[in-house]
Amino acid sequence: MLSRRGCKPEVLILTMVGIGGLLFLFATNEGEHVRKAATRVSSTSPPAPTPGVPTTPRHVPECKENSLVANISGFADLPGHIQDFLRYKHCKEFPQLLDAPNKCGGAEGSPGVFLLLAIKSSPGNYERREIIRKTWGEERTYQGVHIRRLFLSGEAGDVREAWKLNRLLRLEAAEHGDVLQWAFLDSFFNLTLKQVLFHSWLEARCPGARFLFNGDDDVFTNTDNVVQYLLGMQGANDGDGHLYVGQLIAHVGPIREKWSKYYVPEQVTATNSYPSYCAGGGVLMSGFTARTIYKESLGIELFPIDDVYLGMCLQKAGLAPASHVGIRTVGVRVPSSKLESFDPCYYKELLLVHRFVPYEMLV
Repeated sequence: MLSRRGCKPEVLILTMVGIGGLLFLFATNEGEHVRKAATRVSSTSPPAPTPGVPTTPRHVPECKENSLVANISGFADLPGHIQDFLRYKHCKEFPQLLDAPNKCGGAEGSPGVFLLLAIKSSPGNYERREIIRKTWGEERTYQGVHIRRLFLSGEAGDVREAWKLNRLLRLEAAEHGDVLQWAFLDSFFNLTLKQVLFHSWLEARCPGARFLFNGDDDVFTNTDNVVQYLLGMQGANDGDGHLYVGQLIAHVGPIREKWSKYYVPEQVTATNSYPSYCAGGGVLMSGFTARTIYKESLGIELFPIDDVYLGMCLQKAGLAPASHVGIRTVGVRVPSSKLESFDPCYYKELLLVHRFVPYEMLV
């Protein structure tokens, strides 16, 4: 073994050349995969297939930036994420990186799925997904009906993070078979895009599912109560009639303050009112309503607030959202600060409560 002082120049040169070669291979192979994986909204390059993981790439023409929006008055003063939304809001099709084609037993077997849990989850939210799998999102049969689970995801914006997190999602998909991922930037303003892509998947892969829960990965859902509620109304609505319930929001309009997460400027919409809609933290709908939303979405351009967009689809179809007292997307109000907020008595008859960190969800 050579000491640091006695290391010959020839050995140092050869060592450096070898390391340089390895770095070059990594940069050209893995680095290229990173760049492809972390595409922004306009990218449609299909990913390389992953052995052992179901995938159905959607080969679509490249969706190009709409450069004409730069001529809109005040465009240059808008925040960057709103500028990007305006440039690419016409893009509704993206390659699918991860699929779950047999989740519902195929299109023909999908009527056997009573409740499909479709949970919106950013790539980095691994702990939330794991807790949901172990608790309220467990796939099982309850009261004689089948419950199935899916997580809906895009890609991280940072190049290196996207490469790592895409590998993570592939591992999860291989183990659990419950991840749908598309090649678009997973961001707040792209939640509508995620919703539209999911409804397109539903139409192709699981058109017969009778009911759907669609919500965030930081909610607690009492799945038993959801099933009992749906079974209780089965005589009038077995998934073939309209159902769309949640925490109803009505008589509101766009927020025009730039500091707000929900800021929607007049360059996006000139209207000062939204249709009635249910808060996006958690919504329960019938298969009929989910299919109707898909059909109406084909003719409605994307809007940056996903729950409002779903309200637009319902309004166009002549359907109305409804309120359910058991869905609490703003949390549970405890009568006194001296009382324990995790007392099961506050939750035993509810369908959904928003929001929790993973350990709270388990508790």
